[in-house]
Amino acid sequence: MKKLLMAAFFTATATVAFAQQEQRKSPHVTAESKDIKVVYGQPSKNGREIFGKLVPFGQVWRAGADEATEITFAKDATFGGKPVKAGTYTLFTIPEQKEWTIILNTTLKQWGAYSYDKIKDKNVLEVKVPAEKVKAPVEKLTYTVGAKSVDIAWDETKVAIPVK
Repeated sequence: MKKLLMAAFFTATATVAFAQQEQRKSPHVTAESKDIKVVYGQPSKNGREIFGKLVPFGQVWRAGADEATEITFAKDATFGGKPVKAGTYTLFTIPEQKEWTIILNTTLKQWGAYSYDKIKDKNVLEVKVPAEKVKAPVEKLTYTVGAKSVDIAWDETKVAIPVK
């Protein structure tokens, strides 16, 4: 009986330790329309300089906080002018000052973009979209799914990815 209790204790301890290691630090939000749903961790600016500093230019970003952002298409569509099949994908970006690369990848449930180099062969789409400066800083990372685009806005930057 002691061995059983010890095993249960160590299993519970390991589970709690693992859960704390990958504990969410930001609220998770869903932005959706009839045919597209985006699920992402929503970090706040909190007075920080975001693009070029917290999120470095030229590096793959999970496009949110905690787990990498996931986007689901209820039916076949075009995203950034390129065809995409219905399904769920991980959405990564490579922010730059004037344009962003938007990436859809079939490997789901990624924590951050830490393993991106190991899964980049699963990319199904890469498009470039212009980055624009917004008039007033956006405090929380915000995705907006509209009839003609999926927009990402945070701090002083916004990108719009055309959809059909």
